[in-house]
Amino acid sequence: MGRTPTLTFDRGTLILHPPPRGRAWLEFVTWDDRVERFRMPASAYREFILAVGAEGIEVRDRARAFERLELDLAITMTPFPHQREALGNWIESGRRGVVVLPTGSGKTHLALLAMAVTPRSTLVVVPTLDLLHQWYANLEASFPDVEVGILGGGSHDRTPVLVATYDSAAIHAAALGNRYGLLIFDECHHLPGNFLRSIAESSLAPYRLGLTATPERSDGRHQDLLTLIGPLVFRREIADLAGDTLARHRVVRIGVDLSKSERARYDNLTERRNAFLRSKGIHLGSLEGWHQFVRESARSRAGRAAMLAHREARRIAFGTDAKLRVLKDLLLQHRADRVLIFTDDNATAYRVSHELLIPAITHQTKVKERHEVLSAFREGRYPRIVTSRVLNEGVDVPDANIAIVLSGTGSAREYVQRLGRILRRGEGKLVSLYELVAEKTGEEGVLKRRRAKVPLDPINIQEGLSFEDL
Repeated sequence: MGRTPTLTFDRGTLILHPPPRGRAWLEFVTWDDRVERFRMPASAYREFILAVGAEGIEVRDRARAFERLELDLAITMTPFPHQREALGNWIESGRRGVVVLPTGSGKTHLALLAMAVTPRSTLVVVPTLDLLHQWYANLEASFPDVEVGILGGGSHDRTPVLVATYDSAAIHAAALGNRYGLLIFDECHHLPGNFLRSIAESSLAPYRLGLTATPERSDGRHQDLLTLIGPLVFRREIADLAGDTLARHRVVRIGVDLSKSERARYDNLTERRNAFLRSKGIHLGSLEGWHQFVRESARSRAGRAAMLAHREARRIAFGTDAKLRVLKDLLLQHRADRVLIFTDDNATAYRVSHELLIPAITHQTKVKERHEVLSAFREGRYPRIVTSRVLNEGVDVPDANIAIVLSGTGSAREYVQRLGRILRRGEGKLVSLYELVAEKTGEEGVLKRRRAKVPLDPINIQEGLSFEDL
């Protein structure tokens, strides 16, 4: 009798030797002349095992090193109906798939429930160090009887339950690939990138859960989530959960005019930029047009001048004095509320902080200082915070009921994340998001493009209002 075919793990791939009988295994493998063995991607593990099993082929599995765990949730919370439905759909899909839920709707608790019903060694992957520490605290509190570790930010643990940043997990993908049976990708829209996708491709984990509020990517690679994680098993938008799981909300858009001097400067700058774009046949209405502009700006002095003019025009629209005046009035109107102020750039955030004596959080803010500011906000000692983008994604921000967006991008993801910052459920809570837009500037085009991607319930939108109408 011949030897039993054996499957082993090798640096993010699987080696099969000797070849088994039957034919089901052939579609998964390629011949590797270097080792004179059949090889396949680690991510093919689940389908390969199912295929050879269905054909009655015996294969000795020495590839997987993940283990069964005792995972009893120490924190009992009754799941919302949407969480139960999402979990049920994920289980029915073979414990593989992507769940799309808005910020504040309990994606983390859903992941903890998934871990409890799939008790295997688990790797949780997150995009930022803030989320790394937030997840670590949640996992330790939820599963106190299991060792939880960190990979990233100077830590290099190898524990049955591990939380890692995307970058660290990608760097160590080949070593981690057979150690975890369940992969959880928080903010999974990051995963399809060229470097980060190796986390999923080099892993044999048969069970996978992706979580995001906004799966779409401008490069179209969100379709890759189907092969890297699994199918879309559940999706709900903000409007679906408003008033039930999430707070009721209204969106108020306020148009502001540039001053005469700002207008003259803005028009001059945009014409200088547009003259260059016309000379090169570039249209900025698409991502490819923008990429072409960036490339051309690096090739000539005229291109560099056009890019500087573009950035200066943006700065004028973002930081016009009119927005600051409206902001002051809004803060007076909401003096008793807890307010988050969003900008797209550090300069405007620091200007608001300096002129209105409001704590600022930017990417330059140290972790300890950020923690202190958020703690003071949670306790009510700071009733408002201004931030430039860093609180958009994932981070657990204390309850607020007012958000004021001074500037943003055309990103649907950013908009949904900012709205999600104020949508956490509260008894009788009605929250408001104010969006200040400089009229007759590029901000209007950005707003139009983004609104095409994020249709909101029209009942919650107040169109065409000036500040005097409120």
